[in-house]
Amino acid sequence: MSAGGRYGASMPREGLRGSGWGHRLGNALKTTVLLAGLTALLLWVGERLGGPQGLLVAGFFVVVMNFVSYWFSDRIALAMHGAQPLEYAEAPWLHQMVERLAARAGMPKPKLYLLPTRTPNAFATGRNPEHAAVAVTAGIMDLLNERELEGVLAHELAHVKNRDTLIGTVAATLAGVISYAAQMLFWFGGSMLSRDDDDDGLGHTLGNLGVLLVAPIAATLLQLAVSRSREYGADATGAELCGDPDALANALMKLERGAELMPYDRAPATSHLFIVNPLSGGALMHLFSTHPPIPERVRRLRELGARMGSSPRAWRDAWA
Repeated sequence: MSAGGRYGASMPREGLRGSGWGHRLGNALKTTVLLAGLTALLLWVGERLGGPQGLLVAGFFVVVMNFVSYWFSDRIALAMHGAQPLEYAEAPWLHQMVERLAARAGMPKPKLYLLPTRTPNAFATGRNPEHAAVAVTAGIMDLLNERELEGVLAHELAHVKNRDTLIGTVAATLAGVISYAAQMLFWFGGSMLSRDDDDDGLGHTLGNLGVLLVAPIAATLLQLAVSRSREYGADATGAELCGDPDALANALMKLERGAELMPYDRAPATSHLFIVNPLSGGALMHLFSTHPPIPERVRRLRELGARMGSSPRAWRDAWA
């Protein structure tokens, strides 16, 4: 029997940490604030670069992007990584594992996808539990044992259960668009970096260049505002869901080492979706990381495991 079967069958579904209406309301408010913040940023960039006409174009673009990011951000995130559907016949044991965890969480089984990369990692996406997907890399199934992989999948289902996936995929879509637009304007903006009614052409050009540099940073900071705390919540919910905090802690340490050895930067704007940061960098990268430090996540999970080992009921009550 897998580690998740030890306590999971007896756990009340409503007891899962972070799955209540208060958490969902908080995520809804965060999503609204995120959309408003990124919308304001994009409108400001449009007005700065093109005046009233640029503001009008940016406004139209914002309406389209908000619609697309809400309804199709999950498909966009999967497509950005070349994810392919993982059929039941290809990995029946993995589908069965997800089915068990989803049933334990009281939610529909999400679709499974495979990312063709050796970097070990995983992420969840989708606007709600009825339209969710979990993607795993080829590398993670080679690196982790069954117990650790179940902990990772429980973490990802916790994001779905806690309604974290909508805000994550919306942030990835809009931040990616803003960063991409800034890069395009930087390389091809040309005439857009000056106005006929501007007496100080050099000053205005320098100001616009500043916008192009600030926009991606601002988009990243908006992502940071909604990313770090939700990882702690998903760790706690996922540990309770699989009934094995130590397995998830062990998996996080292996995945961090795997990301260091084989960084994955195919779509940096979506890095916050993954269970561990797939990017590699120095102190500056850690400063702007969308993930809390792995040692701190592991420490909290070890504490949960110690409490769970002595009294599962007390452990659950501590997170109620």
